[in-house]
Amino acid sequence: MDKSFITTAFDFEGCRITKNLGIVRGIIVRSRNIFANIGAGFQTLVGGDITLYTELCEKTRADAFEQMVQHAEEIGANAIIGMRYDANEVTAGVTEVLAYGTAVVIERNS
Repeated sequence: MDKSFITTAFDFEGCRITKNLGIVRGIIVRSRNIFANIGAGFQTLVGGDITLYTELCEKTRADAFEQMVQHAEEIGANAIIGMRYDANEVTAGVTEVLAYGTAVVIERNS
């Protein structure tokens, strides 16, 4: 799937939705490891961006996004509209990241 056909909007300019295939999602549940917690603890002493956690969050979002795209491709979509992220703490130190949207088939307007 062309990543330019994934949007938080509900349509694509110059295209029409020909088929709605329903909700697709990617879900990742991750925990922080002890070494990251120690390293992040040191980073909090000096302030600023806690890069270890930032990298973990970015990797987790990217993995959830890729799962969502794979799910959409498996059901025949060539685009995703209304794409969103959500995150929840499952338990202390364990976080769920969800990427979701509506899988659609689009065609360029003639």
